[in-house]
Amino acid sequence: MPDVQPLVRDFVLKLKRRKVEGSHAVARQTAELLRSVVSQHRMGSSANQAAALADAVRAVGEQLIAANPIELAVGNIVRRVLHIIKEEDISATAVGIEGLSVTVDSDDEYDSEHDDRPSLSAAVLAAHARNALRAPSLQTLLEDIPVSPAISRTASSAGDSDGKSKSAGDKSSTRKLKHDVIAAIGDLIDEIDSCYEPISEQAVELIHQNEVILTLGRSRTVKEFLYAAKEKKRSFRVFVAEGAPRYQGHILAKELVEKGVQTTVITDSAVFAMISRVNMVIVGAHAVMANGGVIAPVGMNMVALAAQRHAVPFVVVAGSHKLCPLYPHNPEVSLNELKSPSDLLDFGEFSDCMNFSTQDGSLLLNVVNPTFDYVPPKLVSLFITDTGGHSPSYMYRLIAEYYSADDLVVRRKSTS
Repeated sequence: MPDVQPLVRDFVLKLKRRKVEGSHAVARQTAELLRSVVSQHRMGSSANQAAALADAVRAVGEQLIAANPIELAVGNIVRRVLHIIKEEDISATAVGIEGLSVTVDSDDEYDSEHDDRPSLSAAVLAAHARNALRAPSLQTLLEDIPVSPAISRTASSAGDSDGKSKSAGDKSSTRKLKHDVIAAIGDLIDEIDSCYEPISEQAVELIHQNEVILTLGRSRTVKEFLYAAKEKKRSFRVFVAEGAPRYQGHILAKELVEKGVQTTVITDSAVFAMISRVNMVIVGAHAVMANGGVIAPVGMNMVALAAQRHAVPFVVVAGSHKLCPLYPHNPEVSLNELKSPSDLLDFGEFSDCMNFSTQDGSLLLNVVNPTFDYVPPKLVSLFITDTGGHSPSYMYRLIAEYYSADDLVVRRKSTS
């Protein structure tokens, strides 16, 4: 893929340097890159074109995931594309099977005398179904069929014309597979772009008149959700915890006020003091894990504990591109990342104590600035996704619809 490698290297560099952040932007750009990878991939003469295409996607996916493991949306999209390739290959195989007749043992003499067409037995179809990921060509569909005398006579008379038509059919099915995969990835990109609309449509059912909502930091999904409720003439108030040390809550508060939403900014440490006045907590997520746990901005676990203590519903809104098929204990999952200490301390102000150390040489002053919190599923009341509302216990079933079990670890399969 000589034409795609510069694009891959450029995106890998952006991920490493954190020039692309946020699940939505990362997911969209990953999907666009993989669409280019599929488009530029040269379909060779190997027996299983779907496997070759999937291996090309895995090769790029490995590089992207390694560049920034904390951006789980990258791995999510790579796995979604691998699942798409398998689905389209199976669909093409099923279409190939529909063109062939299936016979069952019959006593009808008329059928046996007048039907000289090649046929597939149920046993052959069953064997083929167990190996559904083979190349969707007529040759692989028929290679296990016993050759009858009638078919032998037909094959011998056909000569080279059959070989030519078979080759043309293989090329046609290969082109169709590639075209269908590209179209499906395009649908995935549209799904990522439009995820806010179906989530926002559910706001009216959740937010009622004169309620008080609490949120932490800034999430575009939460913002669009609250906008939709305001547009439906709902009157409510929002407490925005500022989300230190990046203070993204200040930006969200300004955006809500511009839309006419009554907003109160509070410090993160004031959440417990204010939670008793709140009717519902609505927050975004960095990723939703297979067990229903949530990786969210730092401070979110504290908010969830406060909500549980006061029996306040804790609602998470997230698009389907944030649904991760991995569990928090999987070694492939990076739960956190440490940001620069300069977000917390002014080096000029603390420069006089930076070199203080104990007798064994260890520093007296250490600064830890984590990016994310993990919220266990027992603290989550409801998930709102672009497919509807779901309980934490249902998330693993929802996630299973988007991914294949053998793609959880993105790694090129050995050719040996």
